[in-house]
Amino acid sequence: MRRFYRGIFIVLIALRYGLDELVLTSFQKPWLRVVARIVSVGRKLDAPRGQRLREALERLGPIFVKFGQVLSTRRDLLPADIADELAWLQDRVPPFDSRVAIATIERAFRRPVGEVFVEFDETPVASASIAQVHFATVRNTDGALREVAVKVLRPGMQGVIEKDLELMAMMARWVENLSTDAKRLKPREVVAEFDKYLHDELDLVREAANAAQLRRNMAQLDLVLIPEMFWDLCQPEVIVMERMKGVPIAQLDRLRAAGVDIPKLARDGVTIFFTQVFRDGFFHADMHPGNIQVSLEPATFGRYISLDFGIIGTLTESDKEYLAQNFAAFFRRDYKRVAELHLESGWVPGGTRVDELEAAIRTVCEPYFDRPLKEISLGMVLMRLFQTSRRFHVEIQPQLVLLQKTLLNIEGLGRQLDPELDLWHTAKPFLEKWMSDQIGPRKLFEQLRAEAPRYAKLLPQLPRLLHDFLENRPADHRRELLELLAAQKRTNKLLQAIIYGGMGFVLGLIVMQVLMRVRLF
Repeated sequence: MRRFYRGIFIVLIALRYGLDELVLTSFQKPWLRVVARIVSVGRKLDAPRGQRLREALERLGPIFVKFGQVLSTRRDLLPADIADELAWLQDRVPPFDSRVAIATIERAFRRPVGEVFVEFDETPVASASIAQVHFATVRNTDGALREVAVKVLRPGMQGVIEKDLELMAMMARWVENLSTDAKRLKPREVVAEFDKYLHDELDLVREAANAAQLRRNMAQLDLVLIPEMFWDLCQPEVIVMERMKGVPIAQLDRLRAAGVDIPKLARDGVTIFFTQVFRDGFFHADMHPGNIQVSLEPATFGRYISLDFGIIGTLTESDKEYLAQNFAAFFRRDYKRVAELHLESGWVPGGTRVDELEAAIRTVCEPYFDRPLKEISLGMVLMRLFQTSRRFHVEIQPQLVLLQKTLLNIEGLGRQLDPELDLWHTAKPFLEKWMSDQIGPRKLFEQLRAEAPRYAKLLPQLPRLLHDFLENRPADHRRELLELLAAQKRTNKLLQAIIYGGMGFVLGLIVMQVLMRVRLF
């Protein structure tokens, strides 16, 4: 019954704000426009369409607000007036009462807010779908004052999200039962992934841990700043972090006036994204403009400031390798390799013809090469790839849904910063270097070093394990094993000779270079 009432509520909100009329008028068919006029009779729909859509999404709750945040970055898909209005959802959702925020803080820390902070600004500086932020001042153990940002969870979020997720799960089951084609899209698994990430957002300590991990990962990149967490002041409903001072990335005129290199900023954003995805497999998955600022401080001028770490995407090593190989093949326009990777991964049925899949992928992707970002809609590319995947029965991978969403956010951000940005040209060198590192000697050395403790523990046990194995095997198998061991010894000697020879060759080159430098001097 809760799902039923929630469904009725969604329909009523859609009717109240005229979303049905908004959808019908977006079509070019004259008869649909006539229907839109008919259904709007008796309703006062004087407010602009973008404002009505924004207010409806705010009224429906955090899941719908997040949907609006993603849409706000897709100015290639939405009219400008709607995109501008939805941009308010990024960090300007109506705040909740500051007295409620103070009560939440005092409940979390079990003491008055005046004992926690030296100063606390009751006026929130940002308000989003899940939480809002206040500025404050704390005193360090050494007595020094530090400016901090206090993030407080919006009250009542658990119940609202549970209702929406239950409704989405029910709709996913309906879709699977009503359409055989929908099963390959795995709607229930996708909803389950969304469920996981939203519940993670409701635990602010998890967000603080995500921020700490990203801060470590990005420390050597010198392109992005991530706030330090004050762990003594972190609770599931309240977290306290270093206050970051920057200009919202959407304020391009202000950034240009300050002398920020906007095209470089766009390229740096692509580098940050691909570093987090392919190097670390741990990426910020909520990168809309409301969560990104740019530093104007002299020591960190022009660097990104990343905020809000409630939604983090992760990839396994196999996911990273598969995606990197796909991207690398795509940048080389090797569509046959892309098709083969789909077969090798099991994403398409085994009987699929490689040449047919290759031709379909080429048809979708080839028109978009060597064109600036302003002439490319990644949303349209993904839509056409989606149509192609349905034809070849490609199974959608739920763990990659967040990555696809983040890639759309990155494209939308890049489009705002520098429409001339060549997304492929910027990303290609990074991916090629990553692939080289994955298959090169450096990667082999890292793997050996990681496995060294295990090998050190296992090696002393090998003679006993081999003896036990030989004792328990039949004679004929024992003979085969001894022959195999003898062959292995010969192989080991050959490998040693190759390694020593290679080391000698490298040493000889070094000696020659030293002698040449001595002669030059």
